[in-house]
Amino acid sequence: MNILVLGATGRVGSQLVTYALHDRHNVAVLVRTPEKIEINNENLTIIKGNVLNKDDIVRAMQGIDVVISALNTDGTTTLSASMPLIIKAMEDEDIQRIITIGTAGILQSRTTPNSLRYLSSESKRKSTRAAKEHHKVYDMLKQSTLVWTIVCPKYLPAGESVGKYRVEGNFLPEGGVEISVPDTAEFTFSQIKSSDYIKSRVGIAY
Repeated sequence: MNILVLGATGRVGSQLVTYALHDRHNVAVLVRTPEKIEINNENLTIIKGNVLNKDDIVRAMQGIDVVISALNTDGTTTLSASMPLIIKAMEDEDIQRIITIGTAGILQSRTTPNSLRYLSSESKRKSTRAAKEHHKVYDMLKQSTLVWTIVCPKYLPAGESVGKYRVEGNFLPEGGVEISVPDTAEFTFSQIKSSDYIKSRVGIAY
């Protein structure tokens, strides 16, 4: 399978690249600073570019079967600004499947069923800026023709791979507090072969 990983120099993104290469897929990454990719593998294609540049996104999409986005908010609007370009390029290239990393804030609230967690008393975070960015992406994907899944982890410490965790469609597993970076990446990567959470969010936590 030909997989494009966006956000490949981040914590989850770099793990996704490792998992995909280990599984013998062809992996392309679009990165601003190729020097940050320290993996040397014949199945890895490093493309220098920016997710905010339409031409770079189109170039990176050539021959791709699945897109996995681990782009984060980083205090900017990169996430919501790049997603329209990603969606358009995928639709133009007839690439259907996209799996993205979101945040538990955009899952449904259990205390206020018609609200998202970050808009309810269920969320303890004082800042909602990151959740608002992820909410915009969620709305864009819902309106697209793509076959999407948004993996929504709770607090993400570096941690070790435990290999056992709980997942739940559209909600955070009850009492879930955290999930490590490697386990988040493992579950996210597993979704390329799964149809369990098509066009839905999925909460993940220990």
